[in-house]
Amino acid sequence: MYDCGKIAIIGGGSWATAIAKIVVQHTHHIGWYMRREDQIEEFKRMSHNPSYLTSVHFDVNEISFNSDLNKIIEAYDTLVFVVPSPYLKNHLRKLKVRLKDKFIVTAIKGIVPDENLICTEYFHQVFDVPHDNLACIGGPSHAEEVALERLSYLTVGCSDMEKAQAFAEVLSSQYIKTKTSTDVIGIEYSSVLKNVYAIAAGICNGLKFGDNFQAVLIANAVQEMARFLQSVYPIERNVYDSVYLGDLLVTGYSNFSRNRVFGTMIGKGYSVKSAQMEMEMIAEGYFGTKCMKEINRHWHVNMPILDAVYNILYERIAPKIEIKLLTDSFR
Repeated sequence: MYDCGKIAIIGGGSWATAIAKIVVQHTHHIGWYMRREDQIEEFKRMSHNPSYLTSVHFDVNEISFNSDLNKIIEAYDTLVFVVPSPYLKNHLRKLKVRLKDKFIVTAIKGIVPDENLICTEYFHQVFDVPHDNLACIGGPSHAEEVALERLSYLTVGCSDMEKAQAFAEVLSSQYIKTKTSTDVIGIEYSSVLKNVYAIAAGICNGLKFGDNFQAVLIANAVQEMARFLQSVYPIERNVYDSVYLGDLLVTGYSNFSRNRVFGTMIGKGYSVKSAQMEMEMIAEGYFGTKCMKEINRHWHVNMPILDAVYNILYERIAPKIEIKLLTDSFR
């Protein structure tokens, strides 16, 4: 059985905190990179993240904090990246040590902007990390519910099933059930698309469309997702599995979903900038929408929901007009 060795968390947000909670309960030691030294000092003083999931308390003696990314990467074997996708490149610009010999697990549900690459492919192409040293974590799961120890299901994707199983065991607990998959590409793309579709659901909510239409929207969204995944990476997969459809459902319907909240604000008439300023956390789907639109210029998949969200967010088409056009295309 593969040994994940010493595990470090890269990132200081809510999902990073939730994953740290899961991992440290299993290992009783983690490294934890946070960019800001003041956040680390406050964490040590209060025994919880001062900014995110403040109800989750840690034994800080089980955590080696560091604001130097190179020192963390050098000292640990498995690195779990949980930073917002728009900031990943900036974090890694400081890198002076090799990544290719590490086991990289990405819990980032986004695409690296400008590069238009899913995160595992970014680590492979830019840092020469072999595919069998790259894994991803898929939902459905909200950090807030993990913090409350509500039953959640996670899927670990990796081309090396022994490594996937080893990390899945690290995540398993009474409130976390895990499974494994080799469909890394499908899991990562679906985790980006479900954020886009959650924005669409939020926009429709803000426009006061009811539950009947939301159901039709999500039904069309899963078909759109399936078309794209089958075009980009045509393997045998069940898109109705929890890591695809389940993640889409929880992100599209839950009040914990920041992408749905962001979309609701847009539907109510907020500008993109004002909605972003009012939210305390990043809605990954805003950036994912543009990246997916650019990626799909190559694949030419029929994606009317993606196109509608892009037109609203980036072309400034009125949500009422764009969604009306979208509703006419549904059956």
